[in-house]
Amino acid sequence: MATDHRDLSSISAKETLREAQAFSLVLGGPLFQLLRHAHLSDDALLLVRQRIAAISLLAWLPLLSISALEGHLMGGSLALPFLLDVEAHVRFLVALPLLILSELVVHKRIRPIALAFLERDLIREPAMPGFAEAIRKAYRMRNSVRAELGLLVAVYFAGAYVLSHRYVALPASTWYAVSSGADSQLTVAGVWYGYVSLPIFQFLLVRWYFRLFIWARFLWQVSRLRPVLVATHPDRVGGLGFLSNAVYAFTLLLVAHGALGAGQFASRILFAGATLPDFKVQIAVMVVFLLGLVFGPLLVFAPQLAQAKRIGLMEYGALAERYVRGFEVKWQGGGAAADDQLVGSSDIQSLADLSNGYDVIRSMRIVPITRDTLLQLAAATLAPIAPLALTMMPLEELLKQLLGLLF
Repeated sequence: MATDHRDLSSISAKETLREAQAFSLVLGGPLFQLLRHAHLSDDALLLVRQRIAAISLLAWLPLLSISALEGHLMGGSLALPFLLDVEAHVRFLVALPLLILSELVVHKRIRPIALAFLERDLIREPAMPGFAEAIRKAYRMRNSVRAELGLLVAVYFAGAYVLSHRYVALPASTWYAVSSGADSQLTVAGVWYGYVSLPIFQFLLVRWYFRLFIWARFLWQVSRLRPVLVATHPDRVGGLGFLSNAVYAFTLLLVAHGALGAGQFASRILFAGATLPDFKVQIAVMVVFLLGLVFGPLLVFAPQLAQAKRIGLMEYGALAERYVRGFEVKWQGGGAAADDQLVGSSDIQSLADLSNGYDVIRSMRIVPITRDTLLQLAAATLAPIAPLALTMMPLEELLKQLLGLLF
């Protein structure tokens, strides 16, 4: 019976390893299968240029063509002609391609994470079945037809509300809605905009939020398996430092959100007389929300890290106490042999090593997040908004200000 148990354990470990090697947040789902059948993707999410061109042009090119036919490209009687709608162009020609490109980046950078838990021996054999089940649950949710259909329905219901309350109920005529007295009516371009272009963009956006939820759920389930953390690990997060680096996978996703915000702010600056400082609260809220979206899932390991630090300090404190007392007895209490030399003794090196180990535990963080990753991802979010500073002062003056700060 013992042999059978070992065989079953070996099979379970091999199955878990295969599951971990194939882990992906994005390689699946109805839309992925549809793109594969349309030859806009392969099993490794390549053909990304074809996907970006096909989807972005489906959302944007008909708007350009129909607006031209309706005479709304640069219409002098319109408050907002199509070619001057910065928000629409940024949404479909910048943010939308970034959302699509993010899939390939996230697939490549997040894929090794599940395997890293096993390679670093954070998940021991008794927890292997639970770890494999966490991966399978992530797969089932990622591949769920019902989930993506639900997102699509929600997008259309929410889109209809936004269309009627934001785009149609306007006092002035635009390329997508013509005002006639108290009412506004969608143009043909506006119909495509409201019922094709916007739903495409919104679906891809909320689909990303759904994937981030899957990622957070997976990490939460792994944290419940009580991963074996090492308090003296030099990464100062018990061996979970690879998770802090993994968040860079979402950089393009944050840039896409920053570009979307920049497009909205630019439209209001150009056509509503607003200034960039008017949006400081919205910008701050956006940055905090997005950083929370990306870093929030890592907080599930905080209890385990805090416990590992607490136990490590206690155990290393007791070990250090025993060693230091023995060191004093030997070298200060006359316990050393007459021919023993303090200089070059391994006792000194051991004392230093013990001190360094204790310092590592004492500086251990209770979340696998670093200041550098926070600052760099915040900068990535703000990067698309930075050019709007040119609306406040000429480029020459802005460069002088920057050079003044540097020198």
